[in-house]
Formats: sequence, C-alpha cells, structure tokens
Amino acid sequence: MKIGIIGSGVIVLEALKSIALAGTSECTALWSRSVDLTGAENLKAQFNIPRLYTDLDEFLQDDTFDVVYIGVINSLHYFNAKKALLAGKHVICEKPFTPTGAEAKELIDLAKEKHLFLFEAIMLRYTDNYELIRSRLPELGDIKMVQCNYSQYSRRYDKYLEGIVLPAFDPKLAGGCIYDINIYNIHFTMGLFGRPQSYKYFPNIGFNGIDVSGILILDYGTFKAVCVGAKDSNSKAGCTIQGVKGYLNVDSMPGQVQNLSLVFNAQEPQKIGEKLDDIMVNEFIKIDQIVSSKNYSLCYQYLDITYDVMDVVEKAREEAGVYFDRN
Repeated sequence: MKIGIIGSGVIVLEALKSIALAGTSECTALWSRSVDLTGAENLKAQFNIPRLYTDLDEFLQDDTFDVVYIGVINSLHYFNAKKALLAGKHVICEKPFTPTGAEAKELIDLAKEKHLFLFEAIMLRYTDNYELIRSRLPELGDIKMVQCNYSQYSRRYDKYLEGIVLPAFDPKLAGGCIYDINIYNIHFTMGLFGRPQSYKYFPNIGFNGIDVSGILILDYGTFKAVCVGAKDSNSKAGCTIQGVKGYLNVDSMPGQVQNLSLVFNAQEPQKIGEKLDDIMVNEFIKIDQIVSSKNYSLCYQYLDITYDVMDVVEKAREEAGVYFDRN
C-alpha cells in the first residue's frame, strides 16, 4: 500500500515505525496542523517521507498514495475519514472509529457506495489468535460468562487531577475511558458474540462530566459479559471466556490477544495460539493483504461490527449521563 498519513502525534510515530517494519507498505505523504509542524518535520526526516502538507485538500489530491491513515484526536476521525473517502482514498482510521453510531453508518455507507476500503485500526481483529479463539469457542460448551479488564493509569491523569483537561479527558473532543481504553474490551466481546440484547454502563465520572473509568455490562440472554476499563487506576489486564466445559483465558491486554490458554474442567491448562512480536506491524500486514486481494467482503464484515460497537458505546454512555459537547 502507498499510504498518506493525517496527524503527527504519538500514535503516528508508532504507525510509521510499524509501516517500516512491516515492509509491505510505504508512507509517501504526511499532513499536519501548522501548529504541530516542527514535530511533523522531524517525522518527515526520520522516516524519509517525500512530502509534508498543512493544507488537507492539497494532501488529499496527492496521487502518490491511495490509502489514508488517520491518527488524530477522536473528535476529528469522522471529518477526516469523510474527506478522504470523498477524495476517492481508502481509509484506515484509528480507534475509536467515530463518536456516534450515525457517523459510523454514514462513513460505512459512503465507503460501500464508492467501493472503497475502510478499516478501523482495532488491532485484535487482525490477529490469527483472535480467529483461533472464535474457532475454539464451541469446545467450551454453553458460554456463561465473559470478563474483560483493561485498566491503565493514564499519564495524563495527574494533570486532570490538577484541573488541566487534555484531549483524552475532554468531552468536547470525544474523550473518556469507554472510548479510549474500554473500547478494546467491547470489540473483543462483540467481535465474537455480536450485538447484545441489552447493555448498561456504570461509569466513574470526573469533575468535567467525562468517564475516567467504568464497567459496561453486555447482556446476551444466556450469558453476560463484563467490560472493565480504567484510566484512573491500574490492574492486571486480560480476558476470560467461561463455558460449562471449561474456560479460555487471554493473559494480555485485550487489544493484543496474546498468551492464550484453554482450560477444560479438572484438566491442566493448554497453551494455544502464537506470540506476535509487534501487534501493530501485524495489523498493517493483514490490512495490506485484504487490500491487495481486494477482499471487500471481509472489510465490510468488519465494518458491520464497528457500527454495532460505536452505536452501543454511544447509547450506553449517554444513558449513563456522559455527553459530548461538540458545539
């Protein structure tokens, strides 16, 4: 893939490292806000990127790339993805895909109408380990419980406690825990089991109305799923799927899906799956394979899941009293 990148922050640095290591793609252009130009120029020099733009329309007219990677703040995902799709570019958009389900649907419909690829960069869905979990689920018998936890004390939380609101905790910029960190747990669960029958979010809400941690309960009727996410505290990350015949454990951050074990009742654990050296490198390799093979069907299957996730998350946070002020 020939890739043009929108953004110049930390996630873009990691993406550029991964693109270089993957060896299947090349970044030919970078767009940055004028205020971030020094950082962008450093990235351009470090990764030998031929062109740097501060005008988005000029960037999107560049014919040296056909895929746009979007690595900017959450509130700008929809705007930039729509602009790129309308310009005839395929899109890889960082998580969380969009602030609302309606925006997700509009982008998905536009991609399908223009016969373009559109991906959410949610790393777990592109791993063989995640597909292995899907294939081994029947061995657990009837599923009874799913537990996912991803809690990581944010390096921005100390500032937040001082009253300084950075984008990760800003309701005007679609911040908050359920979008930033719990989204991995929700994708892990809904990617395997689909849309729940009902759901309810129990957030811990900070001084400015944003969720700094919380628990989302997904009710599937015959079993329940609990998704715990926190940016205000730490704990061990992982996922467990419990069935009547045993359980499957993921001893890693949910987004990485590594260190898998299958434990049948009264038996010793079985190690399954593979270890990936770099989960983001794998993501770019797998997306390149989908694009190169023109597998639109798989891409659009993924988008169906993305829509359901964004719709559930939006409704769950609003029902819990977490609102985005985007005026």
